[in-house]
Amino acid sequence: MRNIPKHPILESTRYLLRWTGFSLICGGIGGVLGGLFSKAIALAIGWQQQNSWLIYLLPVMGLFIVWLYHIAGEDKNRGTNMVLAAITEQERVTAPTGALIFVSTVLSHLGGASVGREGAALQLGGWLGAHLGAAFRLDEKDRRTAVMCGMAGLFAALFGTPVAAAIFCLEVASVGIMQYSALIPCVFSAFMGTGIATLLGSEPERFLLETVPEISPASLGLSVLLGLLCAVLAILLVCSFHGADKLAKRILKNAYVRAFVLGCVIAGLTLLMGTRAYSGAGTGLIERALAGETKAHHFILKLLFTALAIGGGFKGGEIVPTLSIGACFGALFGTLTGYPVSLGAACGMIALFAGATNCPIAALLIAMEMFDGAGLPYFAITVAMSFVLSGYYSLYGSQRFAYSKTKHEEKAP
Repeated sequence: MRNIPKHPILESTRYLLRWTGFSLICGGIGGVLGGLFSKAIALAIGWQQQNSWLIYLLPVMGLFIVWLYHIAGEDKNRGTNMVLAAITEQERVTAPTGALIFVSTVLSHLGGASVGREGAALQLGGWLGAHLGAAFRLDEKDRRTAVMCGMAGLFAALFGTPVAAAIFCLEVASVGIMQYSALIPCVFSAFMGTGIATLLGSEPERFLLETVPEISPASLGLSVLLGLLCAVLAILLVCSFHGADKLAKRILKNAYVRAFVLGCVIAGLTLLMGTRAYSGAGTGLIERALAGETKAHHFILKLLFTALAIGGGFKGGEIVPTLSIGACFGALFGTLTGYPVSLGAACGMIALFAGATNCPIAALLIAMEMFDGAGLPYFAITVAMSFVLSGYYSLYGSQRFAYSKTKHEEKAP
């Protein structure tokens, strides 16, 4: 057997002591940062909802975000992709990243852009882990573990899903490979981050799944179909988000012009629609979908608004918007097929997440934590279908496919 140390018990003890201390410090700081970040986002959303005129300032906020990155020398900052590359490659998480993503995400929410906050959490956490690792003088391999540790602490602090956060950070960088050497650091950091953030007043994301039918051939068959459709939607979503970014950069080459023009487009469409339902991350849409109050066009418009925000350079991330798009689509599927609408919305959001991020285990754990374990067989079927059939598309360009999704122990194309 390879890579087995001569004194495994001693080696394991050293590992436990070293990483327990680091992860608790990292998770503690991450919990504080996550709690403050969560409060800042909530405050920005509250102001945005109470002051409708703020939508007119979205183009100006886009200009300010571009200016911030420029004066910090971070015009080419790759965001979450940079953090993932820090795990799998030699790339460094730059020093200004933490402050920049914190401020720019709050501004994006204040202006009403359709962005999430998980991308910001991953970047802020990766920045924390990388610089703590440097402060502790960790070697190159251990610094990669430190980056994952920071990501887990911040992700868990914001969403209140520590188990899913820990596994997501192990799973997301390389599809097919999980760095089990980072298991204890990520788990400890995630629980510490959640605990500290909760003490600071952050509430975990929890949703009620009203109807879970008895398992039957009909319900399982519809679950398979929903998973297949979510795979198709995941491909459409990834192509739309990446395509919007590339198209905007090709047509509007200047970053300032790009942010201002697309900020104006988003503001104009918001005023034309007469609703702020597509602003922000989309948690309200998820709640409406689970309650059966969504309409056919909701998932299409949320996808459009998010693509425009990404093209304009607004910050925050795509995961929560992805969840809201999946929830609206799943609810529509339930309405059209007779599948329980709340279950359709729940499975749609989790299956689309799995298809777009290629993280099926984390997706199932998110479902278990957000829905208190209800409906697990249905989640498993839809997640499996969406993950496999979505192919090698991904929200993250730096994500590696270490193994094929369909062939045993063969490299992905």
